[in-house]
Amino acid sequence: MPTHTREIHLSARPSGLPGPEHFTIVEVDLPDPGEGEVLVRNTFLSVDPYMRGRMNDVKSYTPPFALDAPLEGGAVGVVEQSSSERLHPGDTVLHMAGWREHAVLPAAHARRLDTERVPASAYLGVLGMPGLTAYVGLTRIAEMREGDTVFVSGAAGAVGSVAGQVARLLGAGKVVGSAGTPEKVAWLVDELGFDAAFDYHDGPVAKQLAQHAPIDVYFDNVGGEHLEGAIFHMADFGRIAACGAIAGYNAEAPEPGPRNLMMVVAKRLTLRGFIVSDHQEAASDFYRDAGGWLAAGDLVYRETFLDGLDSMIDAFRGLYSGENVGKMLVRL
Repeated sequence: MPTHTREIHLSARPSGLPGPEHFTIVEVDLPDPGEGEVLVRNTFLSVDPYMRGRMNDVKSYTPPFALDAPLEGGAVGVVEQSSSERLHPGDTVLHMAGWREHAVLPAAHARRLDTERVPASAYLGVLGMPGLTAYVGLTRIAEMREGDTVFVSGAAGAVGSVAGQVARLLGAGKVVGSAGTPEKVAWLVDELGFDAAFDYHDGPVAKQLAQHAPIDVYFDNVGGEHLEGAIFHMADFGRIAACGAIAGYNAEAPEPGPRNLMMVVAKRLTLRGFIVSDHQEAASDFYRDAGGWLAAGDLVYRETFLDGLDSMIDAFRGLYSGENVGKMLVRL
């Protein structure tokens, strides 16, 4: 019997911050799963900054979202029907058919989760792509060393909050973070163990970062003024892991780059961009280390929930106004 459900389509390419007019909630009837397929009822949908880039019709490291088709993204759900020996009804799985209430997909495209030790939603955040991104950025890209001074921008987000804690757990000499509210700054220091943090609304990033210089490692989630300020205060031979630049994702025209790029030469800096999907070899190390840290209470996390598929667009827009602490999720 077909499953009546809803999914969100991209109906127009946005310019600037996407709004409700760029999306359509569509009612569909899904067929029963064919051989090797499963029907999954989604319970949590991931909301991530990288999705903004896929809404543009430009060549990038991943194809753009198609118009008038379901958007994609990380999701956790429960198998309701299965025509595969790999998965069974009742299994909790992780997959990429998000932005919808139900999905029919190949069982090979879903991973069974152990939800006895951590909630299913954690596999979209601290134990998912954001957590692995933080781990890869520090260990593989910036090659963080014990005793390093580490600066993390966007430190109260899903990636940044893990990056700062992982830096501390790997022996950083000092961990500094930036965030957008006094409450987030307090969370970084009081609960996550950052040595210092500042609200970037309180003054120029370069000025606020001066007291923590020199910086050995910069984990960049923001770009723009943050990157310029970090370059100014990097130590000689410092390393920058360029993870994202959320400050410019909704810009309607390209923004000028940092005005002090000559310092990259003078200081002999390494600035390296990365995409976490290129580093799956790090996953086993990450799950081993992060699982142990979580079990010991050394790695903590927060999640921000909005409820119902109808809140998905508000949740996505909320990423750009700082409405999330930790991982932004939609709960179905």
